[in-house]
Amino acid sequence: MDLNHPEATRQALNILRSGDPFQWYVIPLLVMVLYIYVNEYQKGNYRVIAGGLALYMVHWFVEIVNALVQYFSGHALWTVPTGTAFEILVGVGIEISLMFSIAGIVVCKLMPKDPSVRILGIPNRLFFAVVNAALASVLEIFLVRTPAFVWVYGWWGALPVFVTVYIPFFAAACYVHDWQPGSQKLFIGSLFLVNAAALVVFGGILGWI
Repeated sequence: MDLNHPEATRQALNILRSGDPFQWYVIPLLVMVLYIYVNEYQKGNYRVIAGGLALYMVHWFVEIVNALVQYFSGHALWTVPTGTAFEILVGVGIEISLMFSIAGIVVCKLMPKDPSVRILGIPNRLFFAVVNAALASVLEIFLVRTPAFVWVYGWWGALPVFVTVYIPFFAAACYVHDWQPGSQKLFIGSLFLVNAAALVVFGGILGWI
């Protein structure tokens, strides 16, 4: 097994859902996230909200899968061994999760309103999904140079993250934004139920994650 930092798993599990590292800055961060969503709601930007929630639901699905990888293999693909005020799952702290809760809103507000517009000959929804995924992957290269974020396996890096994590994240935001309200609700609601059930069963009942 090609492991770069096997000790990161133990460190992450030691602080998993522990209140000891808690810092008060989490509370204003949460209020800011709520303000952003309320502000978009009051402006009637329901498509932007749908894009934000779509990315957030994919984020939770991916984090649950990563936590299950840790349970079944002994090591997650990525971990947060330190530096977070509250580690929710082995690979995600509260700060990362709150950031992703609004990342979809940001990319949806940056996109042209007209989905038919092309950028460099590429449909703009695809362009924004890929470019933002690439930027997030580059940011992760920096993060793994800090103690706060670790790629545990030697073969896991920026390219796998780009393809399997960040493209689905931003594609969900960019494309769900344009769907009809019924399809938006079905996608977001279905993923919410899957994620909630997984957290209850694998986390609350079985204690796997």
